[in-house]
Amino acid sequence: EAAEAVTHAHAAGELITAFGGHPSLKIGKLLETHKHDIDDILREAIEHEKGGVALYRVLLAMSEGKDVRLEEYAREMIRTEEDHIAEIDKMLGRSGGG
Repeated sequence: EAAEAVTHAHAAGELITAFGGHPSLKIGKLLETHKHDIDDILREAIEHEKGGVALYRVLLAMSEGKDVRLEEYAREMIRTEEDHIAEIDKMLGRSGGG
């Protein structure tokens, strides 16, 4: 997961610089729920992934018809995050993205 997060950050940074921006080097807020049961951790991971999907859907809506690079990036990230949700659901013994 960590290596993939770095890859995602790199791709986002490349797009930001392609549009003339400068990617932030700040680290976002880190949440600690103090829940260490594996099912709790997996449920938290699903919520995190769903939040990401929601944000990428906003990006997709904003970029549709305006920039194919952003559209394709958003679509790929949505697919990737939805795949993660499905994998976590399997770990929890559920199916259907639930």
